[in-house]
Amino acid sequence: MKKGFKYDLIIIGGGISACVFASKYLRNNTTKKIALIEVGRGLGGRSSTRISKRFKGWRLNHGAPNLNICNSKNDFLLKSYIDELLENKLIKIDDSEIVSLDEEANLETMKNSEFNCGINYQSLFSMSQLSENIIELNNLSANIDFYFETLIVDLEFDNDEWTLTSKDGDKFKSNYLVCSTNLLSHKRSLKILKVDQIPLRKAIPKNKDKKIDLLLNFLDKQSFIPRLTFLIYTNENYNFKDLYSKKYRCFYLKKSLENKYKIERVIFQSLDNNKLGIVLHSKNIDFINSYTKTKDENLFKQKIFSNFNRLFANNASVNQLICNEEISIMKWRASQPSGCAVPLSLQFSRKYRIGFCGDWFEGEGFARIEGSILSALKLEKKFKT
Repeated sequence: MKKGFKYDLIIIGGGISACVFASKYLRNNTTKKIALIEVGRGLGGRSSTRISKRFKGWRLNHGAPNLNICNSKNDFLLKSYIDELLENKLIKIDDSEIVSLDEEANLETMKNSEFNCGINYQSLFSMSQLSENIIELNNLSANIDFYFETLIVDLEFDNDEWTLTSKDGDKFKSNYLVCSTNLLSHKRSLKILKVDQIPLRKAIPKNKDKKIDLLLNFLDKQSFIPRLTFLIYTNENYNFKDLYSKKYRCFYLKKSLENKYKIERVIFQSLDNNKLGIVLHSKNIDFINSYTKTKDENLFKQKIFSNFNRLFANNASVNQLICNEEISIMKWRASQPSGCAVPLSLQFSRKYRIGFCGDWFEGEGFARIEGSILSALKLEKKFKT
């Protein structure tokens, strides 16, 4: 940031919620200058794409592979926005095979679940590219600056102005602030950021704003599901046994099978280089803890291969791995909110010029990408009123 420069608005977080909000805000505020600050290497958050530095040519969506939209209440904002993405050819209906595996690892038609309800939409690009395209759809005046690999650890509000401080000591100033992540408002920030007070609470002391007090009370009751994600870079000749040719193939494990193999879901992804990548997700706490404590990562990786091959030993579609494939392992400390959802009525404090969006707000989209999108759309409307 240029010395002394101040933004009209700063957005913290670069997930899908932040990108949807930024896009809508840019459309309706063409002269405003905004900044987006993200701790990761790019946009997308949990809906992002890993571009491997070690293994060239691999782009794997390691979070949500698609947009799962239920919209059972037929919310006009959400419906219009999905239609907009379809019209601009950013997404299409996802016709990938989605099945569940029962206790005997037999295939069953996937019934409604947190991963499969309503309609699935697939990005015509990678998930990270989708996030970028969502912003660029309305960034006609190039009025947004991006700051990646930047972790905000402190917030201050004084004289109607926000000052943000990064871990590296950089200062960012703005008239308004939007937090698409709730890290700076949640008690887990104490451990992760190594601070002695929740940053939002420090910036806005108790009893100064009823909405902020209520929001922090709700967040105090909210927990998060940690996950491990394994990205498997298969050998050049690896493919399905059958003639399946769609971009994704998704297998979800029922609870007893998940407990046995420590795998929640397996998502096969066909890449532009004709390779077939595999992403495994696990939220088994004991498994995650064993990885954290392991002194031999190679031995742990072999366990992944073993579990995968045992799971698909008799499957008519999936080939076995030969166990010399490469694996990247990602640990998500807080991949999905759980428990207490925050009411949408607490999204915006006009007094303190701060707004919030993300999948941590109430509604049928809670803890899913649908909630991220809808909360962003609703927050942008509140900025205009």
